[in-house]
Amino acid sequence: MQQDEVAARVRQVIDAAGVSAREFARRIVIDPSKLSRSLNGTRRFTAAELARIADIGGVDVGLLIGAAGTADPAGGTAGGAASAVSPARSPSAPRPTPPSPEGGRPLQIVRETVRLIAERGFHAVRVADIAAACHTSTAAIHYHFPGRDELLEAAVRWCMDEDTRRRADATAGTRHAGDELRLLIELQTPRTEQQQRQWCVWLDLWAEAARSTTVGRLHVEYYRQWRGTVAEVIRRGVEQGVFRPVDVDGAALALTALIDGLASQVLAAEPGSPGTGAQSMHDTLIAHVDACLTAPDPSR
Repeated sequence: MQQDEVAARVRQVIDAAGVSAREFARRIVIDPSKLSRSLNGTRRFTAAELARIADIGGVDVGLLIGAAGTADPAGGTAGGAASAVSPARSPSAPRPTPPSPEGGRPLQIVRETVRLIAERGFHAVRVADIAAACHTSTAAIHYHFPGRDELLEAAVRWCMDEDTRRRADATAGTRHAGDELRLLIELQTPRTEQQQRQWCVWLDLWAEAARSTTVGRLHVEYYRQWRGTVAEVIRRGVEQGVFRPVDVDGAALALTALIDGLASQVLAAEPGSPGTGAQSMHDTLIAHVDACLTAPDPSR
């Protein structure tokens, strides 16, 4: 098959979805730069990526590669429909039946993988467990994510994107840097079940990052973005007079490291242990901000 023809068909799918290429990359859980290189013809799409594109885009994967309908191990065509789409149909045309899992099969697989990692740890999660959670077959899991490493990378990337999205939603419209920093601290405090699950995943992935080059790169990328976000809030706080003049990057590094250390203690402690709960973590972080960042009140 001609790679430029495949890229053109994928572009049609992205255009039909009405989202940016970056957003589409998030939905199919791959590095946006990989999607960009594939669309520009400097990288070939993998079979698994085309399967995910077909599923999220609502088309038959056979149309993307210029072939007849291709069977999906999950049932029906590659995108999960019960019957194949006619090859005469435009690749951007939707199938009569949308994918049954919310967001499509690939995102369902990734979400369930993350949930199971939080409960059991990555190395205790089998592909059969993920298939059972998704009510599908192991062949369907391998169809979208052929190897364990690829599935782990997708899980890490999804967690990164979800964490970034939650921060953006929570702080949207907040102009006071002090309030914004406190919102960020609240988001990182593992009070709710969802926050605790997210931290359990991060702790497991930290250990994996020390062994996996791919996960390690994602780990570095995520923390660069996270520290950059905190540094930008502190920088604006200094400009607003909310925070005292400080080494912005150093202050961001210290605060994010303190968040990580305290969160790991909260999760490792016995419930009810004095001084190790989520509220103690929150109070310690606020005290750190007040002592090291908050500017003195000139009226006092």
